[in-house]
Amino acid sequence: MKYLQVVLAISIFFAGALNAEDIQDKSRNRSIPVEISYPSDVTNCTVENKCPVAFLSAGYGVAHTNYTFLTEQFTYLGYMVVAIRHELPEDPALSVEGDLFESRSENWIRGARTLSFLKDELESHYPNYAFNDLLLVGHSNGGDISAWLGNERKPYVKSIISLDHRRVPLPRTKEISILSIRGSDFPADEGVLPTAQENTDYDICIIKIPESKHNDMSDDGPDWLKRKISELVRNYIIGVDCSEQSKA
Repeated sequence: MKYLQVVLAISIFFAGALNAEDIQDKSRNRSIPVEISYPSDVTNCTVENKCPVAFLSAGYGVAHTNYTFLTEQFTYLGYMVVAIRHELPEDPALSVEGDLFESRSENWIRGARTLSFLKDELESHYPNYAFNDLLLVGHSNGGDISAWLGNERKPYVKSIISLDHRRVPLPRTKEISILSIRGSDFPADEGVLPTAQENTDYDICIIKIPESKHNDMSDDGPDWLKRKISELVRNYIIGVDCSEQSKA
């Protein structure tokens, strides 16, 4: 009995630990760096009662490990978090001129394919987690990748949280719940965000944070902004109404 208690204590202690690895997508000859963080108490996760999963996609040029304030919030709420590095050294640079939607589409298509691959690959290894009810979280270009996959209408994409993504239109569907947290320094492209009527027709919540900056929505940002983003994310997950969040 004492041995069993020791094993259980070790399991709980390491429940929130990080598991960094490269996952091989042999079909594309591509090595995908990920960092997996587990719920605060993994004993709650069983085959019968699967714990939720969030795929976290970083902004372009930001390390996928540089969103620990979000990862800690999600693991506290019972999520497995898979933080994903999308851009590799051999990938073409993200274009900065011309028709950005057209020229950057290759990046978003590749990223969406990576998310789909990881869903299939990890699901077989983690039977205690709900990969068929995915939450996609993405900052900037990572939010564009998440929105792109959402627009593909994959049945396993159930929710999206975007942090100030600016290029890819959010899905307009009742099948995906969406929270988009907006910065104050750059506007989104036309058509990316829903109209007031679309906000009503679909489960989409848009919240702008005053005096916040697009490039500050990572661990490098000010503490007050990280606290505010964490608060909005928590309230969204636990079901606080969007109108109440906007008032706050």
